[in-house]
Amino acid sequence: MMTEAGTLPAVDPAYLEAFLVRLLNTPSPTGFAQEAIGLVEKELAQYDNVSTRRTHKGALLITVPGPEGGAPRRALTAHVDTLGAMVKEIKPSGRLTLTNVGGFAWGSVEGEGCWVHTRGHGRVRGSILPNQASVHVYSGARDNKRDAESMEVRLDAKVDSVEATRQLGVEVGDFVSFDARVEVNDGFVRSRHLDDKAAVAVLVAVVQALHTTGLKPTKDTIFLVSNYEEVGFGGASDFPATLEELVAVDMAAIGSGQASDEFHATLCVKDSSGPYHHGLSNRLRDLAEKYKVPYKVDIYPYYGSDAKAYWGAGGAAAIALIGPGVDSSHHYERTHRDALLATANWVLAYLLEE
Repeated sequence: MMTEAGTLPAVDPAYLEAFLVRLLNTPSPTGFAQEAIGLVEKELAQYDNVSTRRTHKGALLITVPGPEGGAPRRALTAHVDTLGAMVKEIKPSGRLTLTNVGGFAWGSVEGEGCWVHTRGHGRVRGSILPNQASVHVYSGARDNKRDAESMEVRLDAKVDSVEATRQLGVEVGDFVSFDARVEVNDGFVRSRHLDDKAAVAVLVAVVQALHTTGLKPTKDTIFLVSNYEEVGFGGASDFPATLEELVAVDMAAIGSGQASDEFHATLCVKDSSGPYHHGLSNRLRDLAEKYKVPYKVDIYPYYGSDAKAYWGAGGAAAIALIGPGVDSSHHYERTHRDALLATANWVLAYLLEE
């Protein structure tokens, strides 16, 4: 199924990056990812080698047919949902207390611009700040703890009461998205939410590469673009009982003591809940070496994936985890084109080999 012996179909880096930028600029905190799911769905509609459908949970199932027919035995998953927040309280000042969606450090979003997505009145602009932000007024401004109770949203509107804020359409339970601040420079992509929109863009670029070359996977395959990964159960459902293998495509964690970097794809062999499937992980290593995919092997100490959510829900298939190296995860993140292309080539090798 290869274009020629030992080679893989070319992935278009410009296409991958352009779609990634569009996706990063589409707000999708967990529970409010429908616009991003729609963007992926619309992008894939131009390719006749796949079909898509929404799940009851709002995720996107993509069927990439091979020669077999019937229920797919192989799947990949990546998640489009991101970190974010919801309105917990409208304060007497008209400002907002938030509750976090996903596991981020509150200091990582200090000073960030945000949007409050109201139920019927569009979006309201704001900034995330400490309750006591000014060093000219508050003695503890530099050292006070940053958490949900000590942070607030300052709305860009003339509000000074609960009622004034409610007149904007803002209510408890509204979703709040954080600015991505995307920049692409000399191969680097820096932005919030590369976890895991980088991997979603990789899968879309893989579909485009297969479409361009007219190639098909050796086995019928499904991609799940999930929408609840950041809260732990995106991959817990929607896979067929016939599934034999599941590969999660998610960012690799970079830091002190880690093997991962921004220029390689990474195979994670263990995360905070334990090891992945040894046999499938080794087969992915063999494929990377056969097709000269630059990769690392790593262990993530504080991490979970949709593949582990699948296992936790009783899934019986073998699971593995690969993905591009992403620096400063759950903060202002960065990756490189090399890692994105390495991951895309690894996925292609997996799809096109028996």
